Amino acid sequence: MTADAERARLQALRDEIRAHDHSYYVLDAPTVSDAEYDRLFRALQAIETAHPEWITADSPTQRVGAAPSARFAPVRHAVPMRSLGNCFSEEELAEFDRRVCEGMGWSVATYTAEPKLDGLAVSLRYEEGVLVQGATRGDGQTGEEVTANLRTLRSIPLRLSGDVPRLLEVRGEVFLPLEGFARLNQQQEARGEKTYVNPRNAAAGALRQLDPGVTARRPLQFLAYAIGAHEGWQLPGSQTELLAALRALGLPVSDLVQQVSGVEACLGYYRDLLSRRAALPFDIDGVVYKVDDLAAREELGYVARAPRWAIAHKFPAEEAQTELLDVEWQVGRTGAVTPVARLAPVFVGGATVSNATLHNVDEIRRKDLHIGDRVIVRRAGDVIPEVRSVVLEHRPADAKPVVLPSACPVCGSVIERPEGEAVARCSGGLTCQAQLHAGLLHAVSRRALDIEGLGDKLIQQLIDEQLVKDPADLFGLSVEALARLERMGEKSAANVHQALAAARNTTLPRLIFALGIRDVGEATADSLARHFGSLEALMEACEADASTDDPSLKDRERLPRLRGVQDVGIEVARSLVHWFMDPRHRALLKRLQEAGMSWSDLPTRPVEGPLSGRRFVITGTLPEARDAVAARIQAAGGQVVGSVSAKTDFLVAGEAAGSKLAKAQALGVPVLDWAALLTMVAQGAP
Repeated sequence: MTADAERARLQALRDEIRAHDHSYYVLDAPTVSDAEYDRLFRALQAIETAHPEWITADSPTQRVGAAPSARFAPVRHAVPMRSLGNCFSEEELAEFDRRVCEGMGWSVATYTAEPKLDGLAVSLRYEEGVLVQGATRGDGQTGEEVTANLRTLRSIPLRLSGDVPRLLEVRGEVFLPLEGFARLNQQQEARGEKTYVNPRNAAAGALRQLDPGVTARRPLQFLAYAIGAHEGWQLPGSQTELLAALRALGLPVSDLVQQVSGVEACLGYYRDLLSRRAALPFDIDGVVYKVDDLAAREELGYVARAPRWAIAHKFPAEEAQTELLDVEWQVGRTGAVTPVARLAPVFVGGATVSNATLHNVDEIRRKDLHIGDRVIVRRAGDVIPEVRSVVLEHRPADAKPVVLPSACPVCGSVIERPEGEAVARCSGGLTCQAQLHAGLLHAVSRRALDIEGLGDKLIQQLIDEQLVKDPADLFGLSVEALARLERMGEKSAANVHQALAAARNTTLPRLIFALGIRDVGEATADSLARHFGSLEALMEACEADASTDDPSLKDRERLPRLRGVQDVGIEVARSLVHWFMDPRHRALLKRLQEAGMSWSDLPTRPVEGPLSGRRFVITGTLPEARDAVAARIQAAGGQVVGSVSAKTDFLVAGEAAGSKLAKAQALGVPVLDWAALLTMVAQGAP
């Protein structure tokens, strides 16, 4: 056989095997016997063995070809992999639908209803149709590269079919079918090894194997449900069309997806899937509803890290009975004292539960909990264990009521419970080691001061050795002091010291978030920083508003300066006043500055530049993330707003621009593409 003929035979074998893989793993409709498939595969292996220079990354033989990895490299997602909000009742679903309809001006909203697979979210990056990278979701911003492991899944095509985009990131779920899970546990038991509690844990363990060969022996599957970044591809107009397009590219998509309109149709789908849950070949823990219209999704946008256009409707929790052995009181970052039930271990919802949340004192009283009670435990949303109720007929005679302690179990400070609040709090502040520990962990986290190397155990050591009594003490640590700690060599100590030095210079939003003020999350911290521009101005607003925190005043008169900030309501404003008016916190801020921390003020007036006085709206997919595009415009003096109106000067439109583009055209608002925007930023608006 000539070289050309052998190359042609090689390509024909690859195409045929890919087609069989697609039929078997994606369509669940095998077209050849196992013996015939094996014969074709061995023939391909023989040619590639004889001609190793002909082997390509997308060959079916290369699903397991990488050497075991020593670690997983971080992968920054070009488009964040956001989490979903949850609902657990028909009322919560109806409220979600109401917000969608009001936000879009619809009488009825149309959704795609999809099963919520109980697996691991991953992202697949295809370039010119070839799989080049696979990553876990991670924290939504950064995941772990597991390309070699994902390549072993035969339901994931190494090469897309048809008219492929230049770039396409496919999001989906990796899961372990129930039959495969049972078989895996049988094998583990036969080898005398630990069995897995549930399919999700088994799938997670399989996907994070350092040796792809181990992953290949696990019967993992993949289903696609969304996309991330893309180039050279006409985005469909709806989720329904998107899933069909993904299927046409050779990607597996769930056959259980349906298009539904209105709450009742959503509930009908939910009830149907719930009734079929036990008969499905894989675990699901609920249903996901997504607004079908992709342009409408853009209009609705996001809140925090979840979309406004989608929600997960969780199935009812699984329940079991056990004994309440004791109640322990845990102290959190803000001093909240939370009761935790210690239970006789019980298997429920696919896991062994020995601890469960009791929420607060009011919940304990409402449920009439006593130590020694027989209680019903459930895993809310199949995730969080909680005590649902007491089996009163089984209450022992010596059962003791659960009582809120008067003193903090950690530091002995008085426990306070303000009138009208459900949560009791330790009054010790940072003198309480539990609050100090949680506060330090929060302060050094990635979205706060972002200090690498300072984890849970190291922080506890620093507290135990009395080296750190507040966050300011971190910046006074020497390499020598760090090196003396357990499991800390000179190199590790030097790395931590260097990370601390780098963190001295931060931004105002990060600083505010790092302070750990109750009710002030990352988004609120950013809004406060941009509104006031400086820490001094924020503190002045707190001082001015302190005297207005009076229930006798009219609502608009209470805390007016703070409530003038976007997304700041009365409870957040009260938390801000309480924190900044505390002399201990004032002293902490002074100590942070004395320790060398610095942060730059933000402009509170529009920046002067070539786009000064112009209002911009951004829509569609652009070469840079939306925030980065907005930053370009703002740096040039322009203002970025969320919606198109007659006052809008320009619309910046990328791929898949939806209703905003139509509205801009109707109003005669000039539309800019990416190149035109860059020119305008450089030269100024006409």
